[in-house]
Amino acid sequence: MLIKAIDLRRGQGVIWKGQIWIVQDNNKVAKGNWRSSQVLRLKNLLNGHVLEERFRTEEEFEQAIIERKPLQYLYSDANGHVFMDMETFEEVRVPDDLIGDQRVYLTPSLEVTVGFMDRKPITADLPFTVVLEVEDTPPQLRGATATNQLKDAVCKGGARIRVPPFVEKGGKIKIDTRTGEYLERA
Repeated sequence: MLIKAIDLRRGQGVIWKGQIWIVQDNNKVAKGNWRSSQVLRLKNLLNGHVLEERFRTEEEFEQAIIERKPLQYLYSDANGHVFMDMETFEEVRVPDDLIGDQRVYLTPSLEVTVGFMDRKPITADLPFTVVLEVEDTPPQLRGATATNQLKDAVCKGGARIRVPPFVEKGGKIKIDTRTGEYLERA
């Protein structure tokens, strides 16, 4: 099945130059009255090489078939992260490089969508928001009434977030996993 460059989304697999690539980012570039193009950031599944390449918006790619499954996070160790398939109750080991810097948002029982190709995990997508407990943050200063002041907070798992002054140690907060920003109290 063929798919145009403009229609590619993050996490999709494509076959390009005889190899399988995962789309990490897709940006449209339009310069004046020149033709628009797509700048794709692609990751090679075999060697992990990441590149940015410019394509015509109408250029077609062969789509790689990726099976996506919701898995439940169990724990992490030196070899990666262990998830459970909620249908078969099998444990699935996901390499750390698929989660990357988002590992600080992993909490027990978190549901993560993992993409498989030939029964091998190739992508991992965390939910857009997670709820974390604040482990450490300085106390609120009395008389500090400015509403746009933020303070640092460390959450369980190691996430460092800038939060409003009213957030206290032990409180639960909702965080956007794409940007790492505080959203609201949970």
